Amino acid sequence: MTQAATLASEAPLRIREREFMSRLVVGTGKYRDNQQMAEALDASGAEAITVAVRRERLYNEAGESLLDAIDTARYTILPNTAGCFTAEDAVRVSRLGRELLDQLGNPGANWVKLEVLGDKKTLLPDPVGTIEACEELVKDGFEVLCYSSDDPIVAARLKDAGAASVMPAGSPIGSGQGVLNPNNIVLTIERLKQGDPTYPVIVDAGVGSASDVAFAMELGADGVLLNTAIAHAQQPVLMARAMRDACRAGRASYLAGRIQKKLYATASSPWEGVVSYIPGE
Repeated sequence: MTQAATLASEAPLRIREREFMSRLVVGTGKYRDNQQMAEALDASGAEAITVAVRRERLYNEAGESLLDAIDTARYTILPNTAGCFTAEDAVRVSRLGRELLDQLGNPGANWVKLEVLGDKKTLLPDPVGTIEACEELVKDGFEVLCYSSDDPIVAARLKDAGAASVMPAGSPIGSGQGVLNPNNIVLTIERLKQGDPTYPVIVDAGVGSASDVAFAMELGADGVLLNTAIAHAQQPVLMARAMRDACRAGRASYLAGRIQKKLYATASSPWEGVVSYIPGE
């Protein structure tokens, strides 16, 4: 890797005025308990973490607050609108998220991960509702990171609506299927970066293993957001560490530039000058 590529692999993820040295964003839900979550967050190396804003999700069955287990001086909290199925509900929850950040001493932190889901079975995004909510939130001063399908046309519409980042799904939320349609992810990245190669594109949802994260980064994504793949792993803390390393390796691999795929073999050493040896001679 050239010196320029090395520097690029170590460059921060930039979303508007925010910069993060880690390109992995992780969620805070679905863990066995808050202690396990805190250990996994630490192992992941993530600097930005998502928190579902709906009030009931901030407390576990024991009545413990999720926020008490998070070092808010260390992590940047990204509120999300998980569980919203209409634009109106997503806008309302986004505003609750802004109030939450105000209470945590982050006044003016107007950013949100926007999810407007189409149904409870697939948890795929509602493209019309997402665009409507994005436009409303941008008018309200939010920096919106939009969960989207891997449709490059919809992604472009969200960018035009003012999204600070578009986050195409690798596969359905929590499915662990990885990146099902890499061609669409590449097309989406290409479309979003037209005219602005620094525009951040983050693959969100569906990854199940470290290899999925590395693959997403090798496709040219600027980052990966995940939750279930860590929280529901047999050893979440170990998986978090693997995801951290995979994100770094995938980024470096993409910048280094892979070799072209060929139908036939290519010898690693030249044939010229090779002395043939025939047994018995």
